Amino acid sequence: MLKLDLSNLEESFPQDFSQEQIAKAKTLFLKKLAELTHSFYKGKIQTVPKAGVFGFNWFNVWYTPGVSKVSTTIRDDNETSFELSNRGNLVGVISDSTRVLGDGDCTPPGGLGVMEGKAFLMKFLGGVDATALCIDSKDKDGNNDPEAIIEFVKRCQHSFGAINLEDISQPNCYKVLDTLREECDIPVWHDDAQGTACVTLAGLINALKLTNRKIEDTKIVFLGAGASNTTIARIIISAGGDPGKMILFDSKGSLHKERADIQADKRFYRKWELCQATNPNKVDNFMEAMTGADCLIALSKPGPDTVKKEEIAVMAEKSIVFTCANPVPEIYPYAAKEAGAYIAATGRGDFPNQVNNSLGFPGILKGALLARATKVTDNMASAAAEALATYAEKRGITPENIIPTMSEAGVFAYEAAAVAMQAIKDGVARIEMTWQEYYDLAEEGIQHSRKMTRHLVDNGFIKEPPQSMLDNALNFAVNKVK
Repeated sequence: MLKLDLSNLEESFPQDFSQEQIAKAKTLFLKKLAELTHSFYKGKIQTVPKAGVFGFNWFNVWYTPGVSKVSTTIRDDNETSFELSNRGNLVGVISDSTRVLGDGDCTPPGGLGVMEGKAFLMKFLGGVDATALCIDSKDKDGNNDPEAIIEFVKRCQHSFGAINLEDISQPNCYKVLDTLREECDIPVWHDDAQGTACVTLAGLINALKLTNRKIEDTKIVFLGAGASNTTIARIIISAGGDPGKMILFDSKGSLHKERADIQADKRFYRKWELCQATNPNKVDNFMEAMTGADCLIALSKPGPDTVKKEEIAVMAEKSIVFTCANPVPEIYPYAAKEAGAYIAATGRGDFPNQVNNSLGFPGILKGALLARATKVTDNMASAAAEALATYAEKRGITPENIIPTMSEAGVFAYEAAAVAMQAIKDGVARIEMTWQEYYDLAEEGIQHSRKMTRHLVDNGFIKEPPQSMLDNALNFAVNKVK
């Protein structure tokens, strides 16, 4: 089987490459390989029957006239749609593609690669089916209209068990999520914000254990005040963090009570809430904020020089540095370590400590679906973070290994069960079971999905890309960096 081993990839680069050149080459390699393999497969997701065809007469059962009974049953009781169709295990991945990774507005179809990727991860990691839906949210004047997304989701929600919002630009993402969470009958989850916050909190919980800190005593600097980092700040506060010890920076400076520009724009109400709660001394200089800080959480402009070594060097002893911009972190982890960081994490899987929402949303949405929850509460996201942190701690944590990886299959069922149990506590579960029952169902679905994917590969229904694609991508990256 063709294996992509990122841990040994740097051995394929010229021996005289510096650490920075290797990091750049890895990024270029992955981008080129993605382009080549997506062209090879024509995308990542296909539709496969769930029911068998035991002869053509069965189409009278799966379609007309037999299926009429299914339609009328659902008509009389809409809740049966979760049992008589795939709705109970189906997520709509919805985006207007206005904030795709670090690439900005990519036009509606430009988000398909990411949304299909989301669906791919949901299926393999969480045993959840998902459909990518990239929509046009522009009004007649060419402005992105949050009401267009809200209206679309409300109208199509009856086909899904949950909705995953993705890559919607700020500030529209706030209104879209907050409105749909209250007005839809199924969970609506914004993964860029809530998912990233959940996994970041999980990593922070274990980083604090390793550095012998309490969350309420920890001084945290946030670089970037978009949907992800503002939600991370909110969930850390809800987990016990002291907002008075937090300072957030956006492109215009720090957030504080005198930021009249944020107060004046009612669309940025989430940022204004943090202006009122954090940075009581109105520190407006980044270096001053970093001096003595225990932790940096950066989700801002891709690096590698957005955060500089000298800014890491003035932090407290055993500092914690999360630089999670995509596709290139604000500072590479090796550079952060050289500057004195004790724990360094990024959003990438080719470095230690990947703090990435891919560790969260497959299990979180699986748990919400199993409980048939009406929403994903903030408590459910916090429960997922605690589950991730506990799972990692049980198998052992180190400064280079603070959080589970996607390769640890058991983590997603463990997380799903924790989320489902919290849904019961929060009064949003429509199906109540024990922790073990939720876990067993999640694990069964995940293993079924993985076995099916392996079967398709082993029997040639999914073909392996040729080795030449990896070689071409590698040569491309090396030649670009030289």
